[in-house]
Amino acid sequence: MQLFKNLFSKPLSIQLTVTSSNGFHLRPVAQFVNEAKSFACSVEATLHGKTVDAKKVNTLLSLSLEKEDTFKLTTQGKEAEKALQSLQTLFNTLMQDDKEVVAIEKESASYIGEVLEGDIISKGVAITSAYRYKTEEIQHDNTLSFNEAIAQTHKSLEAQDTDIALAQKALLTSLEEKSTSLETLEQNIHKEIDALQGTKLSAKIVDYQDILQQVKKALGLEVKVTFPKDAFILLADDLLPSEIAMLANTEIQGVILKETSINSHTAILLRASGIASLIADISEIPLNKEILLDSFGGVVVLSPHETDKKKAQQLQKQHNTKKAHSASKRFDNALTTQGQHIKVFANVGDVFSAKLAKEEGAEGIGLLRSEFLFKSVKPSLQAQTDAFKEIFDNFDDITVRTLDVGGDKALPYINIPLERNPFLGVRGVRLFRTHPEIMEEQLHAIFLASEGKKIKIMFPIVSSVEEFTKAKSFAHTVAQKHQLDISHIDFGIMIEVPSVLFLIEAFNEVVDFYSIGTNDLTQYLFAIERTHPLLQADELSPVVFSALKSIVTKATKPVSICGELAGNADAIERLVNLGLTTLSVSPKSIAQTKETIRHV
Repeated sequence: MQLFKNLFSKPLSIQLTVTSSNGFHLRPVAQFVNEAKSFACSVEATLHGKTVDAKKVNTLLSLSLEKEDTFKLTTQGKEAEKALQSLQTLFNTLMQDDKEVVAIEKESASYIGEVLEGDIISKGVAITSAYRYKTEEIQHDNTLSFNEAIAQTHKSLEAQDTDIALAQKALLTSLEEKSTSLETLEQNIHKEIDALQGTKLSAKIVDYQDILQQVKKALGLEVKVTFPKDAFILLADDLLPSEIAMLANTEIQGVILKETSINSHTAILLRASGIASLIADISEIPLNKEILLDSFGGVVVLSPHETDKKKAQQLQKQHNTKKAHSASKRFDNALTTQGQHIKVFANVGDVFSAKLAKEEGAEGIGLLRSEFLFKSVKPSLQAQTDAFKEIFDNFDDITVRTLDVGGDKALPYINIPLERNPFLGVRGVRLFRTHPEIMEEQLHAIFLASEGKKIKIMFPIVSSVEEFTKAKSFAHTVAQKHQLDISHIDFGIMIEVPSVLFLIEAFNEVVDFYSIGTNDLTQYLFAIERTHPLLQADELSPVVFSALKSIVTKATKPVSICGELAGNADAIERLVNLGLTTLSVSPKSIAQTKETIRHV
């Protein structure tokens, strides 16, 4: 009877518009599909009369959704309404967070030798012989069945724990549903590749090829790649994402690819590796002959003159000196020209980014987003405790934000009734009232992981003194229940709701610290939803800085800032001049932020 009701219940639909310049590509699609699968209803996407199952990565990718495409999302079944709300908010978040990969601006380059122009993937200089990419297939003895090989590939991708590997894992899940053997998997992959040809999502073809190669490897078919022992510049039509790691143990100086794009997973990994890389027509480049790759200017000099080489060597020296200087100073304190120390902390969202922040020179964690533990499956107390402890062990100064879901962030096991405007509904600190069991377990995990270490806990979306005092009282009740001493823990708030601007004097009496979340504060100041596809608030507006000045002037407890504004080079001097002495930014922005501060 229930199945009958689900099948004939009224379908619900909304229109979603792709606002990311990158289109709706593999990584966000994988996250979207994973969320869709958690609901007991059908989920379909329709574009130009073509309707596909939105619970499968490959079918959703087949719509080739590009910027400004508007598609219809339809849900039908038991949890149709809940799914539609959750998927809409997730989609808006994915579009907002998917930063555009823009073409890197070329610097002026003048050479005597014949020049071949290209598009920059990663900046750098290389002067050495060109080597053509070669592979050789070697079949080893195989003891695994096809299904066992699929399972092993899943484990391998999951172990890598990167966005790219996890997206490929979701893609493999979608492919294996209709593949019963290596032959059928290969056929299905070729069909998907054909559908992507000529679209803006064609850069994802290498992910399909990569998956196929990894499954073949599990079945004993090794694709052996040979590299020279001496320095070389690698030429290839394209590289698979999994092959980038092989380059680390070679004498590679540069990479020139013919068929990739600047936003492909291959390009992303090349930039992360710091290898000088370019997209160009490699057919014109001579092999085993010295060439000059200048990916600052976006050119390859096919027959470099001695003058060309000297010029490039000087450029290379300057680049290496700058990199070495930046790397060597990333652990140094950021002092202004007047000698004032401005602390640069990191905003992190998981164990990996916390370790990255340490390596990038963060002095502490100014914002630990605890949502990373709360995915499609509710985490256990032990899992939360272990993850928190691993992060806490890396720093002496850590601020943890309690669970902040609702609004633009939904979870399948946290039931929040449909709200006309979820950004003004149940989210942040309000979860203490609606979902106390989840909040109790999270606080318990933080207390256990801290082990007497000084930790700061801050509550998000606080709008009144009463909300804070109730949340803090809740935390102390949890500690008493589990007989834990939390005298070493400070409690504070994120300043995101405009009402707090008028209550600072009252908050001074009860909080231990403040952290300004400029993303939400700006959203609420201008009444513009931060994920809105058309409207956008100006974070550099005088209104925002007037609000910040009011906070800093009235506050008698420590104030830091952890919104995106803290890492904006155009805002840092103004923030310092306002009296803010702790900025928390993304791990990759730490060195740049410190260097900017040194010139204030």
